[in-house]
Amino acid sequence: MECLRTLKPMFTAPLHRSPLRCIQLRLCSKFAVTSKEKNKSVGKHKSQISSGPSFQDFIKGVAASRTRAADGELSEKHDYLSEDLLMGNSRKVYFETYGCQMNVNDTEIAWSILQKKGYERTVHLNEADVVLLVTCSIREKAEQTIWNRLQQLTAMKRKRLKTHTPMKIGILGCMAERLKMELLEQEKLVDVLAGPDAYRDLPRLLTVADGGQQASNVLLSLEETYADVMPVHHAPQGCSAFVSIMRGCDNMCSYCIVPFTRGRERSRPVRSILEEVRMLSDQGVKEVTLLGQNVNSYRDTSEEQFCGSDVTKLSRGFKTIYQSKRGGQRFSDLLDRVSRVDPDIRIRFTSPHPKDFPDEVLHLIAERGNICKQIHLPAQSGSSRVLKAMRRGYTREAYLDLVKNIKQIIPDVSLSSDFISGFCGETEDDHQQTLSLIREVGYNVGFLFAYSMRKKTHAFHRLQDDVPAEVKQRRLEECIAVFREEAERVNADLIGSTQLILVEGESKRSAADLCGRTDGNVKVIFPKEDVSAQPAGFSAAPISAGDYVLVKILTASSQSLKGRALSHSSLRAGSMTLPKEQRDEHVASDSTMTETCH
Repeated sequence: MECLRTLKPMFTAPLHRSPLRCIQLRLCSKFAVTSKEKNKSVGKHKSQISSGPSFQDFIKGVAASRTRAADGELSEKHDYLSEDLLMGNSRKVYFETYGCQMNVNDTEIAWSILQKKGYERTVHLNEADVVLLVTCSIREKAEQTIWNRLQQLTAMKRKRLKTHTPMKIGILGCMAERLKMELLEQEKLVDVLAGPDAYRDLPRLLTVADGGQQASNVLLSLEETYADVMPVHHAPQGCSAFVSIMRGCDNMCSYCIVPFTRGRERSRPVRSILEEVRMLSDQGVKEVTLLGQNVNSYRDTSEEQFCGSDVTKLSRGFKTIYQSKRGGQRFSDLLDRVSRVDPDIRIRFTSPHPKDFPDEVLHLIAERGNICKQIHLPAQSGSSRVLKAMRRGYTREAYLDLVKNIKQIIPDVSLSSDFISGFCGETEDDHQQTLSLIREVGYNVGFLFAYSMRKKTHAFHRLQDDVPAEVKQRRLEECIAVFREEAERVNADLIGSTQLILVEGESKRSAADLCGRTDGNVKVIFPKEDVSAQPAGFSAAPISAGDYVLVKILTASSQSLKGRALSHSSLRAGSMTLPKEQRDEHVASDSTMTETCH
């Protein structure tokens, strides 16, 4: 889906401060501290936290000065909290991540920051000293899932109150920003709140929470990109990774909460992104997905020589609600340089906006072998009237012209999309136009949802959520049914071809099968068996996660393909897709499409 001046993080505490009950000074084993010194230190810190910061601590440049560590990473220094009190000292952190890929990347950033402060990560909830939920606010259902989980965690926390290290609960991300008052004051279910731009402040927030206070920082920034924070990637089997290239969104679509929870657009410097991609290449990662709320509106203005006056190009027939942006290195520049880092790494990107696909981006995708020929093209509706109410900046006709242009420049492209059923004022005719658009374009993947009104949005203030829930659900089911039909048709066209597959690991349904994805991001399942080490070779070798293999496609459904592996290969060797006239006769099997939030 795809605001404010930058403010220094501040100590946040209730007006009525409760005295500090206890602080356990945790010490690393390599330091020897006498009992007398320890008691003196504990007493000093008790006094500091219970009394809070002084007025001087809130003055700009005094409260939190940024320092640069030996590894180049910026950190916040708070004079009223000593550095040793900010250390985790092997306390165990447990993360739960909900929502989009950006939240996965946010988890990796937050963990990188805490790891440097001496925290340890655990995958077992019962071992955790700190539980952090990385949350999503895009729909009401997503928020309700978090509320339910908080009730469970609070019950678990009460059982541990008498233990030596009581559990702390924190909410990170979009829900922390949107529902800060409800979370802290009304429900009192959490100890720590950190918005998407406040992850650097997590060590301080956790220290304050240790002192018995609730701690919060949900300030949005015009500058924060975490460019100097190297995420700790936890991709399955280590063969794929997400790389955040920009944060926030300026589009202000009438239904969308993202600009209010993640702030204005700002792009990470190209040099920082390339450094992370090179690191991932050295680690053996085979697929990198560039991330952003509006990823293809990327514009790096950090280097003066690129800050010209040329206007950012849009897709033909598209417009924005904001003034045209000028100068900087654009998405096509970044995509070009990232794809050159390692020719054997697949490059994907999500989530784009249809307005930001000028021809130079499309031609680059068509020409560069390791940029996947798969484009996510969120339509949201097939009705020009509804699109206007959504403030999407295009008509049905402009969208279809863009699809036509994409298919002309990238003939073998795979398209996916987002659709919202039952938006404010949507009529039955509008709904039928959406169904006809789905049929006309022919997507192989879709993300479809019933409209869920969000506070703060333009729709909340100006429009009426007047489509009954049962009508929304019926229209959603009809959209999903049409999507399944079209996806099966598109996927069936691949039967008989040979596709280059990046292996992800064992199939979830059977240990006898492996699964991977095509260049077009379609899941492929095939038997686990040794195959020749190269297309023309004779020696057989097992297939492992992270390998590229050539797979002959035998059957297709709306959700996946099935086939048989032929040989190992490489991205540089390229796909060996057979001409259509050489494909085998086939019968497609039935399946259902998984609806997933991205």
